[in-house]
Amino acid sequence: MKYPVEVQDEWLKKLIYQAKNTEWGKKYNYESINTVEEFKRRVPVNSYETMKPYIDRLRKGEQNILWGSEIKWFAKSSGTTAGKSKYIPVSIESLEECHYKGGKDMLSIYCNNYPDTYLFDGRGLAMGGSHNITEINNENYYDGDLSAIIVQNLPYWAEFIRVPKRSVALMDEWESKIEKMATSTISHSVTNILGVPSWTLLLLRRILEITGKNNILEVWPDLEVFFHGGVNFSPYRKQFEELIPSNQMHYMETYNASEGFFGLQDQTNSQDLLLMLDYGIYYEFIPMNQFEDENPETLSLEDVVSDTNYAMVISTNAGLWRYIIGDTVKFTSLNPYRIKITGRTVNFINAVGEEVIIDNAENALSVACQKSKAIINEYTAAPVYFKKNENAAHEWLIEFEKEPDNIDYFCETFDNALKSLNSDYEAKRYHNMVLRKPIIRVLPKGAFYIWLKSKKKLGGQHKVPRLSNNRKYVDEILQSVN
Repeated sequence: MKYPVEVQDEWLKKLIYQAKNTEWGKKYNYESINTVEEFKRRVPVNSYETMKPYIDRLRKGEQNILWGSEIKWFAKSSGTTAGKSKYIPVSIESLEECHYKGGKDMLSIYCNNYPDTYLFDGRGLAMGGSHNITEINNENYYDGDLSAIIVQNLPYWAEFIRVPKRSVALMDEWESKIEKMATSTISHSVTNILGVPSWTLLLLRRILEITGKNNILEVWPDLEVFFHGGVNFSPYRKQFEELIPSNQMHYMETYNASEGFFGLQDQTNSQDLLLMLDYGIYYEFIPMNQFEDENPETLSLEDVVSDTNYAMVISTNAGLWRYIIGDTVKFTSLNPYRIKITGRTVNFINAVGEEVIIDNAENALSVACQKSKAIINEYTAAPVYFKKNENAAHEWLIEFEKEPDNIDYFCETFDNALKSLNSDYEAKRYHNMVLRKPIIRVLPKGAFYIWLKSKKKLGGQHKVPRLSNNRKYVDEILQSVN
């Protein structure tokens, strides 16, 4: 917080030094790079596709390609339900200096904000994923959800303060896993939960079904905090508050992706995330209005401005170099540097120049829910393109936990909120000249779960894609419920 630019410059020098003798480091002559400008000029901005040939070789057992230390773990990440999985290299340095350091800072910040905490008097429940083991030349290599890699590598003493036991946490069949997690954690005193909101809700509801209790505090009276990440928490908050009816319950957001631990909610009165600058990651930012350029210019931390949408680019202590992670952020503060996640570089709707991003959508849905007293479980949206006699529109598939009394009123308030948040959308909606009003389709409860199950995408890092510029997901989901 005190010396952000200096810390970033120092980390870039460390990263370059530690990788100078790798295949990648020799290719770009890291030994002779002395400035940020030279690094940017010499090393290209990369996507997963451009780094994949190197990562594929790492997965086959080759070493010293992207990073100096041995790489034996790969975080399997799909981000959304897209068919292709990404395999993100995880080094011992990225585990120790990034992911575990982030976990320690998360607990430290929480205890600093709530000094009267009883967090450590009970157990922590972690919603872990699963992993696979591949043997190459008598050596074991692992791929799986980041949460599984973290659980697998935790020190032995951590097993005494977390539930469920490792064998349950790493189960790969998600429906059996939820059942086992529920039955094996009920009898413990759980004070804190760590996980993705959607799958955590599934577990909490199953626990209430098994116990016959009215709310989670009747099962775990000392529960005080949910550390959450992976998706925007706003659409889920009301459901958690109904399941955990306590003014003493706290919610703390983390920004921990397969590629690295990036941010933490450090203030109790704001959900903005403090950008963590000393975790072995060097950050660059591409203004989204230049993202499609052939050679977009990246900005270092000292050059960013607030309230501008940026694509985040990272170089890491696991050998990702100038890598576009696919998330977009806005800076809400420059002293210290705090951000909010606004969406994905590929998750938006821009059928007619309206450029609706996830941040717009979730804020507008929040307004509509508040005004119509509705609660949303899941949603996704895609464009309806021009037909002969009809203008374009956005089609929203929404699964409600609590449906609005009047769906037309919900649609109207949502539409108006979106207009107020996005001037491009408002212009296209003017007199229905380009865009008609949104089409809201209410799906039965469990519809998204059934679709994810059909795609073999239950649990772990898998999420429902919020916005898409084509109809692939929307048409699949509609077909699955008809």
